[in-house]
Amino acid sequence: MEARRLGPVVGLGTWNTFDRNAAAAGSVVGAAFDAGYRLFDSSPMYRGAERSLAAALAPQREQAIVATKIWAGTVDEGREQFARQLEWFGRVEIEQIHNLQAWQEQLSWLAEERDAGRIERLGVTHYAAGAFPELVRALRTGRFEVVQLPLNPQERECERELLPVAAELGVAVIVMRPLGEGALVRRSPPQEVLEELGVQTWAEALLKWALSDERVDVVIPATRSPEHARANAAAGSPPWFDAGQRELVERFAA
Repeated sequence: MEARRLGPVVGLGTWNTFDRNAAAAGSVVGAAFDAGYRLFDSSPMYRGAERSLAAALAPQREQAIVATKIWAGTVDEGREQFARQLEWFGRVEIEQIHNLQAWQEQLSWLAEERDAGRIERLGVTHYAAGAFPELVRALRTGRFEVVQLPLNPQERECERELLPVAAELGVAVIVMRPLGEGALVRRSPPQEVLEELGVQTWAEALLKWALSDERVDVVIPATRSPEHARANAAAGSPPWFDAGQRELVERFAA
């Protein structure tokens, strides 16, 4: 699998998957790790997913890249979330302010934790295009090294300003919802289209569509299936799609 600034280009999301099921998390994370994944994304918003992820990652923790989040309206609540994350993960490679919540208030103490070595990189996220101007404003402070945003053939608003600003500032990009939270894989184009694209599955085509944008560092599809996790890893290797192949994916995803 190709590696970019945040490691191998296919990672694993945990939204609406693990919750408090550590056994399910273990089977998916194990399959993903064996397939070459190294970045695993979570959040306090995802109910018990962080704790389940930590248990699943324990045997390979030294090789894993934990990208989790602070999702809190106050600094005190944010610090409590971070204390639990340190207990579970030992350290946090990428700490993100989730959905820009109280981002200016959280940023100061998180920067101190980064300076102390308990966080490696700081990031910021939002899922809604209406929040992208504020996401751009946060990035332009120069204090974030990572941004997480939605990108798939039906959600391309980030291409207007957010991705260009991230590229300008050298900010690494994590793509959430690369499969449209599963909606885009409910129907697949004909087999001859997959053959023309050089892929085995439609999910692979959609992931490769995002990764063919050189500004993207990693995609984080979520899944409850070890088999899907293994199959998605195929999207992480070149050759990447050219403009014509990307247009073909866009046409069938419309």
